[in-house]
Amino acid sequence: MIKKFFFAGIALFFAVACSNKDMDDNNNSDQLVPVRVRVSDIAIGQSGFDTRASQALADYTGIKAITLAFYAGDTEVLKTTQLRSDGSTYTTFGEFSCSLPIGAYKMVVVARGMSDGDVFVLTSPTEAGYTSERARETFCTTQDVSVTSTAGLDLSVTLNRVIAKLVVVSTDAISAGVAQMKTTYAAGGKSFSPATGLAISNTGFAVTTSAGTTDGTHLNISTYTFLATDEQTMDITIQALDGSSNVLFTKVVEDVPLKRNRVTTLSGAIFTAPTSDAAFQVETSWLDGNSVDF
Repeated sequence: MIKKFFFAGIALFFAVACSNKDMDDNNNSDQLVPVRVRVSDIAIGQSGFDTRASQALADYTGIKAITLAFYAGDTEVLKTTQLRSDGSTYTTFGEFSCSLPIGAYKMVVVARGMSDGDVFVLTSPTEAGYTSERARETFCTTQDVSVTSTAGLDLSVTLNRVIAKLVVVSTDAISAGVAQMKTTYAAGGKSFSPATGLAISNTGFAVTTSAGTTDGTHLNISTYTFLATDEQTMDITIQALDGSSNVLFTKVVEDVPLKRNRVTTLSGAIFTAPTSDAAFQVETSWLDGNSVDF
C-alpha cells in the first residue's frame, strides 16, 4: 500500500548577492531581484521511514542538511548549505535569503541525512553525490527559474526521496569476535543526478559499518544506494569482519530487488549455517512488501 507523507510549511528564502563574472549572456546583472523559494512539501510517497501523514521539517530528524544552488547554464551562480546541527549556518533551519540578477536559471535543492565524516558534493544539476564511504537518505528536486522582473519572485517546490535503503537483520546471534560488517552492492552507486534522481555510475560499492544490534545480540544495520533505474535487481554480499578487517563470515544474496524510495530488508542466518534449505528473506517497504529467505 502506497503511503504519502508530506512535510508542510518549510520556507526557504534566498537573499545572497550573485556575481556576474561567469554568467550567461541572457542574465542581466545590473538589477538584483529578491527571490523567495518555499519548499512546500517533501513527498515521501511510500512507507518505510515514518507512518505519520505529515511532519514539520523541524521535527523530521532524518534531514540534517539542505543544499540550495542556482546555475546559469553550466555556471554556478549561488550555492549554500545549512546544517541542522550548526546554528551559525541559519537563523531558522530551512529559511534562506538571496537576490539574483534578471535571467534564466536552473534551481537545485537537495535535503539529506548526515553524519560525522560525510562529504557531499553538488557539482551541477546533473551531478552530485557522496565522496565519503556512505550515502545517506536523500531528497532533491530541480526546477527552471526565470527572473524577469525586479518586483521579486516567489517559488514553491516539492522534494522527492530518490534513494533506496537496505536493512540487514540476522536471525542468529552475532558470533564472538565480529567487530564490523561489510555490505557490498554489485550495482548502483553513491553519486546521482539531481535532475533525474538516478545513479550516475552503476558499478556498485562497499560500505563498512559497526555490527549494530537492536537487542544486543542480533545484527541490524542499514545502508543506502542510488539506483541506475527506478527499480533494480542486484546481488548483495554481506561479510562479518574481525577487529583487523579479516573476513569471518560471508553471505551472498542473489537478485535482491531494490527500488527508489523503498526499504528492502534482508533477514536470515549470517553467523551460522542454515538448518534447512531456507534462503535469506527479503522484505521491502516504502511500497509493497516482498520477502526472500536465505
